[in-house]
Amino acid sequence: MRLTTLAFALFAATPALAADKMSVVLDWYINPDHAPIIVAQEKGFFADQDLEVEIIAPSDPSDPPKMAAAGNADLAIDYQYQLHLSVAAGLPLVRVGTLIGMPLNCLAVLDDGPVKELADLKGRKIGFSVAGVEEALLAKILGNAGLTLDDVELVNVNWSLSPALMAEQVDAVIGAFRNFELNQMDIEGVPGRCFYLEEEGLPPYEELIYVTNPDLMDKDKVQRFLTATEHATHYIVNHPDEAWEVFSSTAAELRDELNERAWGDTWPRFSLAPAALDAGRYARFEAFLNEAGLIEGTRPVSEIAVDLGAE
Repeated sequence: MRLTTLAFALFAATPALAADKMSVVLDWYINPDHAPIIVAQEKGFFADQDLEVEIIAPSDPSDPPKMAAAGNADLAIDYQYQLHLSVAAGLPLVRVGTLIGMPLNCLAVLDDGPVKELADLKGRKIGFSVAGVEEALLAKILGNAGLTLDDVELVNVNWSLSPALMAEQVDAVIGAFRNFELNQMDIEGVPGRCFYLEEEGLPPYEELIYVTNPDLMDKDKVQRFLTATEHATHYIVNHPDEAWEVFSSTAAELRDELNERAWGDTWPRFSLAPAALDAGRYARFEAFLNEAGLIEGTRPVSEIAVDLGAE
């Protein structure tokens, strides 16, 4: 009995193993797009995977992939189209998971404005924020309406997409997120309408993904991170109202009408299997960017995206 008691005492005195620390850099400030990460944190799903996750909101949205490539963060949230460009430019990055597996980007117009169909854009102004990629996306969908970029006037509105459209400084904007800009416009009493890129001939792509440096990656930690966010996504889909309360309770600024509306338009779009890879989707988008002249040649999917569970 004494030995048993002593053994128990020694076991009880042994400190618990510390959780593995890792960091993830968001693409921008915290918003409903990041709900699986925040819910995983708040519901203890990271802790269940023996992870202590630091969530970082960048001051510059161009920083996250650079931080991951340099090894200054374990993971970063990036855009699929940006990943293709980064890899083609030699940046050591690879996709290891998916956060939102379908486009959020759209071509937005005023609901009661003059543009009823894409052909109506002829001779009109289109606002954009990111040169190169957005022009390629626009060229593709304009082509389906028999137009080219020469038929429109491009206006760099920086990140003031919906304000420029609502003020009628432009007739349309490319790069508007359907879950935010449309809700913002509606709240301000100037309803908008979207032409969805994936319905206008553009190869479907994943909007938000997790990227890391493949040479520095801790595969086990990344897999546990993806398992935790998968649990969180399933919780969100099964209990969207309760999940909203969990998410929005983390910061007062999240409890406004725009974020609540965006929540309802965002949670159905989360990837239910974030680690799974659709290799064909990446191959097709790589080919599209090559044809558009944004990259030179194409790379094998294995250099751009991986499924860690299949390795």
